[in-house]
Amino acid sequence: MLKLNVALIAHDRMKDQMVNFCYAYERILKKHELYTTGTTGSRIEAGTKLKVSKLASGPLGGDQQIGAMIVTEDIDLVIFLRDPLTPQPHETDIQALIRLCDVHYVPIATNLASAEIFVNALDKGELDWRILRRRHQS
Repeated sequence: MLKLNVALIAHDRMKDQMVNFCYAYERILKKHELYTTGTTGSRIEAGTKLKVSKLASGPLGGDQQIGAMIVTEDIDLVIFLRDPLTPQPHETDIQALIRLCDVHYVPIATNLASAEIFVNALDKGELDWRILRRRHQS
């Protein structure tokens, strides 16, 4: 299993779920490089033993920073726990992030069910193709 770069993002009403998710899968996530938007990262560090690289808050450009990392192939997996019931003032940034994942073949989970599938695939090395693909293109 290779070390991958994982982005963790959660809307305000989903931050508790993200912390609980990270706590439950800490054994797997600690083997990888974790990048988060600001508040989500602070909450993850407070609720787990995980170390994360915190970017700006999502509405203040953190989603766009993650997007830039996707373009430069510095993110291998995005776990974005979205709140589907609350309108987001930065919805265009969110849609752009999802579109970048599609364009650059970056797996993205937008709810707990898909996040669990991806984190278990991460544990089994089933996403190592991301790094192998990057090495092949260099």
